Amino acid sequence: MRVLGIETSCDETGVAVYDDEEGLIGHQLYSQIELHSEYGGVVPELASRDHVRKLIPLIDDLLEQTNSKGLIDGIAYTSGPGLMGALMVGACAGRALAYAWGCPAIGVHHMEGHLLAPLLEDDAPEFPFVALLVSGGHTQLVEVKALGQYVLLGESLDDAAGEAFDKAAKMLDLDYPGGPNVAKLALSGDLERFTFPRPMCDRPGLDFSFSGLKTHTLVCVRKHAQENGLPDDQTCADIAAAFQEAVADTLVIKCRRALQQTGLKTLVIAGGVSANTRLRSKLTEALKKIQSRVFYARHEFCTDNGAMIAYAGCQRLLAGQTESLEVSVRARWPLDSLPPLEASEASGEQTA
Repeated sequence: MRVLGIETSCDETGVAVYDDEEGLIGHQLYSQIELHSEYGGVVPELASRDHVRKLIPLIDDLLEQTNSKGLIDGIAYTSGPGLMGALMVGACAGRALAYAWGCPAIGVHHMEGHLLAPLLEDDAPEFPFVALLVSGGHTQLVEVKALGQYVLLGESLDDAAGEAFDKAAKMLDLDYPGGPNVAKLALSGDLERFTFPRPMCDRPGLDFSFSGLKTHTLVCVRKHAQENGLPDDQTCADIAAAFQEAVADTLVIKCRRALQQTGLKTLVIAGGVSANTRLRSKLTEALKKIQSRVFYARHEFCTDNGAMIAYAGCQRLLAGQTESLEVSVRARWPLDSLPPLEASEASGEQTA
């Protein structure tokens, strides 16, 4: 089965073609970073309009590039969670193309796409495993028993890790997107100067909280501020390093705890923050000590992309899941509410 994947949940327009026998055939991505950078964050209405402008030309170009015109057997599009207007663009386009081409279509959970992205690699993890989904909108630990069988172990009670990075970047007057710029600044920082808290690590459980760390960062910035309202350059770098270290340590501690709690030896980390090199190095080092291994998607598939949607959608279409002609998108959508693939295969029912 050859599937066209469409991702438009936020500020990236991604398309891809995935074949269950040949693997990933091709993909394209258009980022709206330049569009939103002057506002310091994503403007939903602008994001939706830009998806409208870019999506169909990207699809046309991809189909031409991969020689897939007339060969698409199914369409997968992100139907949540995400920005409602942005989701509607991809869902309407995907549903319309499926109707025109006479092929089935399936709405894909955005975070399931991230969770399965490492399976696109040659060295892919095997089920079961623990997944850390860490991005601008989500920080979750999930026990993945099989495709479609997810148990939520813990999640952020307030800010997601990626959101905390973005807010810390604003405090330090760094450009959007905040995460990569904080990480870049942290490279020249002194890790010994400041010690930031590792929130909720001194108590049992697998939930996260980054609001207190964000407040601690703001207090530190104001304490060392000069006449322009910011600390000197070196102090900003030291604060960035301390902040990043605190987030990375918190995630590592909770990941180790999740592996020990479930008895599993494999960790998958996905989402935009999974590209953070400091987090990767600390996780690799920590998991070696407990004879466990961590898997990542390639760097270009850490952020939102069409390849992960095409792959996840292909698995569900192969299991017999499709959707009706009704277009349905969801801003919020619990990952553990998804139907398991085995149940769909057994019943033959369609799922919306």
